[in-house]
Amino acid sequence: MKRSRSGIVRGLAVTLAVFAVLLVFAFVLISRIDQGAGDEQTALICDAVKNALVTCYAVEGSYPPDVEYLKAHYGLAYDAERYIVTFDAFASNVMPDVRVRVRGEAGL
Repeated sequence: MKRSRSGIVRGLAVTLAVFAVLLVFAFVLISRIDQGAGDEQTALICDAVKNALVTCYAVEGSYPPDVEYLKAHYGLAYDAERYIVTFDAFASNVMPDVRVRVRGEAGL
């Protein structure tokens, strides 16, 4: 009787250990998927800003002074509570360098 009881306990311990490893693996996988989705969203916003910049330049002959101008005149929309979009307008005939960051990351 003791032999079978220790076998059950050992089997239960192995089962719990395997379950714990699978649970940790699932959390890591979900975290990576979430991070990948956030990176993709950031890239999509950056592309949208660049498209609005090019459209503005094609229509007006110069790049806008700031992101707010693109929002007001070219329909640029993004979640401003989650993302910070900035660009450096060097000159009105040089395409600005666009940066999109998630609020709360990298010191923001």
